[in-house]
Amino acid sequence: MNFRQQLIAFNTIMVREFLRFIRIWIQTIIPPVITVGLYFIIFGQLIGSQIGDIDGFRYMDYIVPGLILMSVITNSYANTVSSFFSAKFQRSIEEMIVAPIPNHIILAGYISGGVARGVIVGITVTAVSMFFSDFQIYSIPITLTVFILTSILFSLAGLINAVYAKSFDDISIIPTFVLTPLTYLGGIFYSIKMLPEFWQNVSLANPILYMINAFRYGLLGVSDIDTFTAIIIIIAFIVVLFAFTMRLLNKGVGIKP
Repeated sequence: MNFRQQLIAFNTIMVREFLRFIRIWIQTIIPPVITVGLYFIIFGQLIGSQIGDIDGFRYMDYIVPGLILMSVITNSYANTVSSFFSAKFQRSIEEMIVAPIPNHIILAGYISGGVARGVIVGITVTAVSMFFSDFQIYSIPITLTVFILTSILFSLAGLINAVYAKSFDDISIIPTFVLTPLTYLGGIFYSIKMLPEFWQNVSLANPILYMINAFRYGLLGVSDIDTFTAIIIIIAFIVVLFAFTMRLLNKGVGIKP
């Protein structure tokens, strides 16, 4: 395939993935907005009013970046894992495999769908958060960089889960037992400076901690982690997961009999 044909293939997959989740926006966009709204009411207002400032910010303002990024993480992941596994289950992925479409184009198309959903949900949640917080963006470039990189990373992670999944139950194991605990322990609701030294060191092994702190720096200008180091770690994870996913697709793992 020449470049123009590859671009058409990529656009086709990207548009299909976008339409897939936007057609059912009541199921894909609204629920995370309601969930985050409840977090703001329960944790931000009710519990937060009993907690003092953290790094010079009201508790409500401090948790905004983590809640936004949590929505981006879960929705980017959910979009690719459900879409790719559905394609496997319906055997429509085989049509794509036999077509002269390079695997990197297929991968890029699915990632674009996950990023699109993560970005739309993230923007919507950000709009809702403005009703609860009057924060101002400290650094737009850092905020957007972390926003997009995190969407790409978890879109890749979701696709890997879908490759290995053998049933619809399998696509919920990783989000339930791995992704959710890591997210909640990633510093959304607290600063790791509040933890004992031992648990601070343990927390540094959590990759989501770096994403949330880098995003918090972009929005508020404060972070428990060096922002440059955090971004480098996110990029490193993307490179590793991209290479691993390409290897899986090239070998036909979970796709070819």
